[in-house]
Amino acid sequence: MPELPEVEALVQFLGERATGHVIAQVSIGAISALKTFSPAASDLVGRTVTGTQRHGKWIDLATDPGPHLVVHLARAGWLRWYEQAPTTPVRPGRSPLALRVLLDDGSGFDLTEAGTRKRLAVHVVADPRDVAMVASLGVDPLAPEFTVERLGELAAARNQQVKGLLRDQRQIAGIGNAYSDEILHAARMSPYAQTRSLLPADVARLHATTRETLRQALAVSSGRPAAELKDTKRRTLQVHGRAGLPCPVCSDTVREVSFADSALQYCPTCQTGGRILADRRTSKFLK
Repeated sequence: MPELPEVEALVQFLGERATGHVIAQVSIGAISALKTFSPAASDLVGRTVTGTQRHGKWIDLATDPGPHLVVHLARAGWLRWYEQAPTTPVRPGRSPLALRVLLDDGSGFDLTEAGTRKRLAVHVVADPRDVAMVASLGVDPLAPEFTVERLGELAAARNQQVKGLLRDQRQIAGIGNAYSDEILHAARMSPYAQTRSLLPADVARLHATTRETLRQALAVSSGRPAAELKDTKRRTLQVHGRAGLPCPVCSDTVREVSFADSALQYCPTCQTGGRILADRRTSKFLK
């Protein structure tokens, strides 16, 4: 799933190429991806793109005078940019293509989604906050408002696993499964650590590591073409998606805990004092 660094890089990439251009055509390839009906997607046609913005893991393309195109790529969605976009008619069907936008200079982009579980969401709205999930987003971890004190308040508000806090979009917006693993590895913290058990020094370390991990990932992603962002992310991950491989910090074997539709990865030596966290498949958990 694209997370804050990749979505921010996509927003920058799209903004640089689309801003100032007029939307010439919008074609729907997957009706299920379109979550709104008024304004209509066709209302974007003839509007000038005025800029792009990120809200958590949401992409926001603004037009004037007109609505916003607000997109969540979900787990398997992506944005494919064309300097010269295809002009063949888009036909709804089993294709990965969900939406195509053509600009006045012949360039444009497709929103695509692989797999059978279709979760990509496209909203055409007068204001991004008309999308309920955007309106409910928590603090952005790269914003000035994300202070040590703010993180401490979130950690103390209710007792939960620290990985769950990092991933909860209503509390901290933009971090998903991959970067929560990376942050906790860099902070040398168990994903199962309870938030109310964190000492002030732990909160300060988690705050600094969160910002530094995301800033480093964003620095690597920024300026790259959309087509390169997925591979760039994979190459920079330290533990996420690396189960069975050596930890790049201590050389211990990276371990995995599987859940119904996801998995987390961690290093026992770096994060849990050498303890192996039991997999849910065994119905046992070690705190």
